Amino acid sequence: MTNYQTHQLPNGIRILYCPADSTIAHCCLMINAGSRDEAEGKDGLAHFIEHLLFKATERRNTNQILNRLEVVGADLNAYTTKEYTCVHASFLKEYLGRAMDLLEDIFFHSIFPQEEMDKEKGVILDEIASYQDQPEEAIQDDFEELVFKNHALGRNILGTATSVNSLGKNDIASFIAQNYNTHQAVFAVTGSYDFGKIIKLAERYFGALPENKQPEKRIAPGTVAADFVRMEKPISQTHCMMGGRAYASFTDQKTMLLLLNNLLGGNGMSSRLNLEIREKHGIAYTVESNYSPMTDTGLFSIYFGTDPEKAPKAIKLIQKELQKLRDNKLGALQLHQAKQKFIGQIALGEENRLGLILSMAKSLMDFGRIDTLEEVFAKINAVSSEELLAVSNEIFDPAGMFTLLFEPEN
Repeated sequence: MTNYQTHQLPNGIRILYCPADSTIAHCCLMINAGSRDEAEGKDGLAHFIEHLLFKATERRNTNQILNRLEVVGADLNAYTTKEYTCVHASFLKEYLGRAMDLLEDIFFHSIFPQEEMDKEKGVILDEIASYQDQPEEAIQDDFEELVFKNHALGRNILGTATSVNSLGKNDIASFIAQNYNTHQAVFAVTGSYDFGKIIKLAERYFGALPENKQPEKRIAPGTVAADFVRMEKPISQTHCMMGGRAYASFTDQKTMLLLLNNLLGGNGMSSRLNLEIREKHGIAYTVESNYSPMTDTGLFSIYFGTDPEKAPKAIKLIQKELQKLRDNKLGALQLHQAKQKFIGQIALGEENRLGLILSMAKSLMDFGRIDTLEEVFAKINAVSSEELLAVSNEIFDPAGMFTLLFEPEN
């Protein structure tokens, strides 16, 4: 979110550069294709492909892929979300060409050998089982399924054992052809370089890729009535998630809800929920809130885990804090302190340069531009108490709040 430069190749791939005076560089290749783009019954396909990108290409086997950067002490990793697939690398700055060559190779020239597909299905099934053994993770997936019922956004990114086992080569080829849109791809890098050199390297490694321009196919989720669901699990604690639909990335209210979320249960020990639930009443070790904006919707949620007998009180205390935000405008000092805390956290986040370049790539993908820190701070400082009150009354309305409880089996 500092100064940056961009360039678009003839095939549509955008190049993003954020200068940084460091011997270490970070880069990523991000595609606007995630689990929400999977056909029905193909749950986990985007994530499956992400795993297989590291297995074999037309000119490299698995060991050659993994060693290409690790042999020079670099780090290579990837992730899949509901809306994106991303491979990223961190390395000494002299190895930029090596990193670009590898990312282009695995993203666009993977061959998906059947034996590797069979092995990786086993790995992903273990990953699914691992998540199911962690109620604080599993409840997030089940909550999203509740809020986005009968929509792709409600499906687990990992898929299910049944769906993963059913995936084949034709599914992979079809997904890539339909979703690896070169006009929705961003290669981003931060480091100490001349931008002209980056463009030349980009033309060398990405310029010959064929254009693949696909129409927008995503459908926004329809409305779903709020619900209160209890599920018994072989666990010792009660885990709870509350929340519901929220604003999309493109809305003016996004900044307001990000600020409210940070005040309510965001980073740090001084959030309202942490002070009330943990510090004052000693009910839960972890209580937090999260807001995740997406291109056409968003999700707001509150999570806590506690002893079964304490859960009803924790829910009442959370509802009380939400009601305070619906009934009372923040005073001038409260608003100022909330803004300063949020601004400071954003500024500190810039120190994580890998996280920064990933965030910048996503912003360029979504909006075609990246706000400077000054612009971000100006948006936050422009938020009024009246606007926060209006957002609170819309998002924290009990009539629209979902609640999911994981409770110990009797």
